[in-house]
Amino acid sequence: MKESQDPIESIVQNLKNKSCVKQKTYNHLCSAFEEILKSGKKVVKEIKNKTEGIDHDFTVDFKKISNREFHIKVAGDLVVFVLHTNIITFAQEHTIIKSKYVGEDENRRYFGQIMIYNFMADSVKYNRMKDSGYLLGRVLINYENHFFVEGEGQLNFMFNDISSNQPISKLDVDVIVKLAITTAIKSDLIIPPFQEIKRITLYDKLESTQSMGGGRKIGFQMSYNNKVS
Repeated sequence: MKESQDPIESIVQNLKNKSCVKQKTYNHLCSAFEEILKSGKKVVKEIKNKTEGIDHDFTVDFKKISNREFHIKVAGDLVVFVLHTNIITFAQEHTIIKSKYVGEDENRRYFGQIMIYNFMADSVKYNRMKDSGYLLGRVLINYENHFFVEGEGQLNFMFNDISSNQPISKLDVDVIVKLAITTAIKSDLIIPPFQEIKRITLYDKLESTQSMGGGRKIGFQMSYNNKVS
């Protein structure tokens, strides 16, 4: 094989290009997460101002866990925002990959993720390790700072197309945070069937698990499974 045919230069160039794209993506992701965090604080303050004096047992709180996670507690619901550190792409059959926007630039197919989960606040308060949380949505951002959202309720269709004309904005962030909270509140607790919780173990009793009759959240995973089954 001739030296000019050695693919090492192509390998190095591709690595450099992909590494640069992924780093830009991650930088935009971190900036977006910081804006979402600021929006979360602001929204919590607005809710507190509008609900003051309604019920002293009604609580609305914001808590920063780390630079990659924060929580918003609204009454019995806990909305958890998490920045995922890995940059991902989608299978070829995904609608985003098939879009004209991604077709024009292969590098646009790489995304960073901000995951939004819904837990029962008591699950965290009482350290009920077996209680489930559910994915409400995920915000996906690429190296051009363009985004789309996959999720439950209005999160599933309001931002379901890649924002090819403009990057994510503070207005977008505010809407995403408010829709996530709204979706969590609308997700009611469903009690398990009687026969399912008729027998419990001593562990269930000591740990106060769902086997003692605690409700289960209706979440993104459950509704998604129903759609595809």
